[in-house]
Amino acid sequence: MLASASPRRLDLLAQIGLKPDLVDPADLDESAHKAELPAVYARRIAMAKLDAVAARHPQAFVIAADTVVAVGRRILPKAETEAEARSCLELVSGRRHRVMTALGLATPDGQRAFRLVTSTVLFKRLTKPEIAMYIASGEWQGKAGGYALQGRAAALIRWMSGSPSGVIGLPLHDVAAMLAGRGFPVWPQP
Repeated sequence: MLASASPRRLDLLAQIGLKPDLVDPADLDESAHKAELPAVYARRIAMAKLDAVAARHPQAFVIAADTVVAVGRRILPKAETEAEARSCLELVSGRRHRVMTALGLATPDGQRAFRLVTSTVLFKRLTKPEIAMYIASGEWQGKAGGYALQGRAAALIRWMSGSPSGVIGLPLHDVAAMLAGRGFPVWPQP
């Protein structure tokens, strides 16, 4: 079961042959607390999603995640307006930033597991026309940090270290390892 309404997370799970029996978003307040650090925020939100959905489905394997884009101690928003997206892109232009995906897993026997996967991304120095063209694409809408690695922003990224799928929203290696480590058949048996 996936505790997320993100179509990107469903697509990512499909890449490794996993199709959740049910998608049940947690629907909770994702506001950051004052002075909350990005890693603390990501963990708190992912675990809150996990707890809410696992309580509704105690006999299921439940996966929950939250992805945060951070510049230093600053958490960038999920861009909802062009102004927010422009501000995010101007902030990451020509500099490294971190993308953290907190991943939680609940098992039918009540176990909980957690991982934080951090990647570093370096954007090229963006020109105003490049920012305007990316804004016009609409890909930034609802994306943490105002961009989507799996889209046109890939041409703007000079360097990356870490998990590409984690930057998109679900670190697949870690999902598979956590599930397999708790007895969930990740790979089909011959």
